[in-house]
Amino acid sequence: MLAFMAVLMMSSCVSTKKIVYFQDPNHVFEQGQQLVQMYEMRLKPADQVLIKVTCSEPDLLAIFAQDVTMGTSGQSGSNLGSSSTMGSAYGFTVSNDGKVTLPAVGAVEVAGLTTDEAARRIEQQIIDAKLIKDPEVTVRLLNARVAVLGAVKSPHVVSLTSERNTILDILAQCGDIADTGLRQKLTLYRDENGVLKKYPIDLTTTDVFQNPAYYVQQNDLIYVEPNKSQSVKSSAFYTFLGAGASIVGAIASVVALVFALKK
Repeated sequence: MLAFMAVLMMSSCVSTKKIVYFQDPNHVFEQGQQLVQMYEMRLKPADQVLIKVTCSEPDLLAIFAQDVTMGTSGQSGSNLGSSSTMGSAYGFTVSNDGKVTLPAVGAVEVAGLTTDEAARRIEQQIIDAKLIKDPEVTVRLLNARVAVLGAVKSPHVVSLTSERNTILDILAQCGDIADTGLRQKLTLYRDENGVLKKYPIDLTTTDVFQNPAYYVQQNDLIYVEPNKSQSVKSSAFYTFLGAGASIVGAIASVVALVFALKK
């Protein structure tokens, strides 16, 4: 009986080996770890972007304020700041065919481009249309987010405030992986050109720094697999077993006390 109860207690313990990050020997870190540099997000259909246009002649920006209901925000630069300092800014949604449609400019294909590349393409189309000779365009992603599910302390959707976010940054915002989570068995799911790809991740080794999923992208889904023992512990059978063990332990204590009193 004592052996059985000991097994139950051991099943509730978590090995330190399973919860420590980056367990490689020290010499691995002394050599330095090369990081993948695939952190720039590329625009996708349904992304919301802020597009700001400035130039040396602010009066020319009026053509971008002809329709204040365009885009997702429906607000012109006059609501965001003076035209001389802020230029003309709007929120737009990338269409299913990967384009944004700007007043006077027309449709500009931006899917698959970084925000910097999209800005340069818009600038060129403004110049080609002979609207402004020296436009400066800034494109910023507005709705970037990553969903985190599974054995983390606070599963939720994390909004990204920059384009350079590692999977460690995201997990930290979720309160870290729970003790019941398997740090060797994370999975990141990513939509790449309409194809869902799966990236396994092991945070107990430095291999994660070379993983294409080390830097997250907008709309990624991260799943942390729970320890199997946790699933067993939460089952009705385990609950019944634990209660039974407690009852048997109490009875054994009473019996031992009775025998002690008889002596």
